[in-house]
Amino acid sequence: MCRKLVLAATVLSLIAAPAWAAERKAKSKSDAAATTAAPGKAGAEQRAAADRLDPLARATFWAGELQIDPADETAGLKLAQALRQLGQHQKAIETAERVTITNPNSAEAWLEVARGHIGQGQGFFAIDPARRAQALRPKDWRAASLLGVALEQTGRYPEAEAAYAQALQLSPNNPSVLSNLAMFRAGQGKGDEAESLLRRAVAQPGATIEVRQNLSLVLGLRGKLAEAEALMRQDLPPEVANNNLAYLRAVAAGEKPADRSWKTLQQSQDGG
Repeated sequence: MCRKLVLAATVLSLIAAPAWAAERKAKSKSDAAATTAAPGKAGAEQRAAADRLDPLARATFWAGELQIDPADETAGLKLAQALRQLGQHQKAIETAERVTITNPNSAEAWLEVARGHIGQGQGFFAIDPARRAQALRPKDWRAASLLGVALEQTGRYPEAEAAYAQALQLSPNNPSVLSNLAMFRAGQGKGDEAESLLRRAVAQPGATIEVRQNLSLVLGLRGKLAEAEALMRQDLPPEVANNNLAYLRAVAAGEKPADRSWKTLQQSQDGG
């Protein structure tokens, strides 16, 4: 049983703002930004402040910076990241690829290209950029972890496992790598091992909401609904938690809800 099994929702479906909400606000914000654009690039303080904004506002800010200086690597990468977080994966890929044209030795740009393809569930196209990043930074665990996700999405499971092992060797106890490996194990039907890895991951200082929600997913699918519910309600809005719990209860009862399908969970971690 591989990643085709009924698993839980991606983090985008768990915690991200609905796409329609972002689209509804995008035009008014971008129009406002266009009328107030600064004549020159923002200073370091303004850029640091921009990193604390929501993804839509960050996308607007960095798009403005990139318009002023199309060769600004930082602006290109930040815009790609914000677009990806908004679920606009194709635009994120195109933005990051433009960075690689002017900065072909930018490992960060190649990582961002890989993340965009993985976000679309097209791991095959993430393999090459992940390997390019790995060649530029052989000791960067993120490249190895992303490569593992890409290979897994492509069905090349032995290679994926080797990539995850390499990432974990480069960054022992890294919660993102542990979580990705755990979901790989879950996809193989090894729920007990997946649960053990995820408990180890959530115990780490850098564990994120995504890691905790992956644990709640695995717990729910293993019939431990009370503990899964506690984790969900810790991080998710009530309506989202209720929907996810309803799905898990239906699966536990042997049903297959027709109104929902769970996508591949590796998007939630995207390698780091």
